[in-house]
Amino acid sequence: MAKIPENSAALLEQYGPHLAYSNGLKLATGADPDRLVDTHCCFCGQQCGIRLKVKENQVIGFEPREDFPFNQGMLCPKGVKRYLQGAHPDRLLTAIERDPSSPTGFRPMAYERAIERVAAEIQRLQADYGKDAFGILSGASLTTEKAYLMGKFARVAVQTANIDYNGRLCMVSAAAGNKKAFGIDRAANPWSDILGAEVVWISGANVAECAPITTNYVWQAREHGAKIIVVDPRITPIARTCDLFLPIKPGRDIALFNGILHLMIANDWLDHDFINQHTVGFEAVAEHVSEWTPKQTAQVTGITERAIHQAAEWWGKAKTSFLLHARGIEHHSHGVQNVLGAINMVLASGRIGREHCGYATITGQGNGQGGREHGQKCDQLPGGRDISNPDHRAFIANVWGVAANDLPQAGVDAYEMFRKIDRGEIKGLLSLCFNPKVSLPDNHFITRALDKLEFYVAIDFFLNESAHHADIVLPGSLHEEDEGVVTQIEGRVIKINQAVDPPGDAKQDWRIIQDIAAKMKRERGFTFHNPREIFDELRVASKGGICDYSGITYEKIEQQNGVFWPCPDDDHPGTPRLFEEGSTNVIAKGNGRFYFPDGKARFNVAPYSPPIEDVDAEYPIILTTGRVVSQFLSGTQTRRIGPLVDQYPEPCVEMHPQLAEKLGIKDGDLTTVESRRGDCTLPAMVVTTIRPDTVFIPYHWAGRKSANQLTIAAQDPISKIPEYKVCAVRVRRSGEKGR
Repeated sequence: MAKIPENSAALLEQYGPHLAYSNGLKLATGADPDRLVDTHCCFCGQQCGIRLKVKENQVIGFEPREDFPFNQGMLCPKGVKRYLQGAHPDRLLTAIERDPSSPTGFRPMAYERAIERVAAEIQRLQADYGKDAFGILSGASLTTEKAYLMGKFARVAVQTANIDYNGRLCMVSAAAGNKKAFGIDRAANPWSDILGAEVVWISGANVAECAPITTNYVWQAREHGAKIIVVDPRITPIARTCDLFLPIKPGRDIALFNGILHLMIANDWLDHDFINQHTVGFEAVAEHVSEWTPKQTAQVTGITERAIHQAAEWWGKAKTSFLLHARGIEHHSHGVQNVLGAINMVLASGRIGREHCGYATITGQGNGQGGREHGQKCDQLPGGRDISNPDHRAFIANVWGVAANDLPQAGVDAYEMFRKIDRGEIKGLLSLCFNPKVSLPDNHFITRALDKLEFYVAIDFFLNESAHHADIVLPGSLHEEDEGVVTQIEGRVIKINQAVDPPGDAKQDWRIIQDIAAKMKRERGFTFHNPREIFDELRVASKGGICDYSGITYEKIEQQNGVFWPCPDDDHPGTPRLFEEGSTNVIAKGNGRFYFPDGKARFNVAPYSPPIEDVDAEYPIILTTGRVVSQFLSGTQTRRIGPLVDQYPEPCVEMHPQLAEKLGIKDGDLTTVESRRGDCTLPAMVVTTIRPDTVFIPYHWAGRKSANQLTIAAQDPISKIPEYKVCAVRVRRSGEKGR
């Protein structure tokens, strides 16, 4: 491997301005590490095992970690390059405060002084306007210990109802649908069950780019004879190798699921024994889908009747199957209905709760599963408990040593918090691991709301776009600078091991939170010395809940290479596969397989409704958004990793040649996409792999390159997830070549 030049000018000239490098510009590439640390990737919900090379308190490289059963040494481009962000020159090494006279807009300040000011501002705002005048936004890439602590901090130290997290933008439609149908929110199966499935159905999941290691499972299933069905408005890389591609019109997924179930019923491709013994509500769903004939389904979805028949036959006749979906069906104003429609297909087949028969949501964020289980959602307490349930409140209040009546009631979702800021109801905000200015739809509104705050403190390791609006920014910790657990895509609780210490005055996030509580003189319950102590309290708080971690320990995780929850006692091995015959759970108390008192799953009528903003004469084209393989979420990390930037340096407007010809646009032309909320000018990428009525823009970029200038703030009425996947736009050529 080539030696990296130590001279900064030479390094920047040779490797470009985005290259992450170590203290003193010595990457030590090719040097022998002092030690190797087994841990996991910091990015998506797959949480692939990785072994970091450490030298002189710097992560200098990685090795494949073949012992972790999920990825077995494989990594995607982001995983391979993740270590390069560690000593980037943008890294926050001190607390900073706003200073308009400074060229950067900020000046350094002492950490202790910063904590004092944060605590004083929280207390001032709450004294002037009430406890709920201060809000907290947290993240789903945090360890579960931090997620748990944030929920406790909000409700016990700050005593506000207004806490939510950026998992609101990711998994909540799936969570709501799973709870309505199964009574529990978790992938039903380990990914190893994909391998023996006769049919693998993938809806709204760009697997090869967003969850690349999952692609290997799908391809292995195909090698074992499986038929692969992919539903998407774009021919994504996984769709190029599937057996049947269904090019759905964005926002019409529930119509397809209802149409498939209609054909299953018409052809008696049903598991009647399973339906009768283990479910309720089938008759109402059967009546509802009776109108969804192949003709009607084709008219709404844009998929041919022939393809709909073929998909229904393969799915209906299979003896084993596995259904996967992701944000493509969840990022909608009817995302929960889409999820319920998919689950109805699974329940009608009876193919769940046994080997090679499963259903799962592809988790997006690093701890998208664990981050939504233990109390940082606006309506939730640890263990997946309901904050409005008196018994649940009493249990957690006892663990926390407070009166149940002192716990706030449910707050509002993340987007509604910004509406409250706009109305002047929330005056102050703390954010951790959240970049709402890039992540939330209609982000011009979000920008205006941030500027209305009387006080805003952000905790992060880089100065993200939202933090530019903060009064104080506190330097937090990278993934490898702390330890704790996360729950990955299969429901497996795994251990993140600390590899290096935070640099400069940067602190582990949980320490920062406890320091604020102490300065507020509300340190009771916030005197943990390490993440293990937080996790041990979390185990107690989760006991008896749906998300029961009480039998999980750090040692058991290391011994078993992860433990699938629920795990209700020390001797329990964990639960890799939910809903198996003869299984018991704390809700049904041994009376059935699903997490309701009668132990039966629920069919749910899932009516079709079009997107909130459909196309019309003024805005005749559909915009959909998503990820690309080399970037992640708002790009705070990946846009600072040179090789990932080189792989996809800027967003493009992906469009079909038919649409491009109609608009007089050629590949590479600067193209303006305009919605009712804003406009964005980007190079065109003319491809045959997208519907002619749809354009696609990836959402990882900020400022004038941000796709969320265009998206609509419509939300699902149940999950409150935004409708990122559909809005109406008009498109025009705006200039010469952009790339």
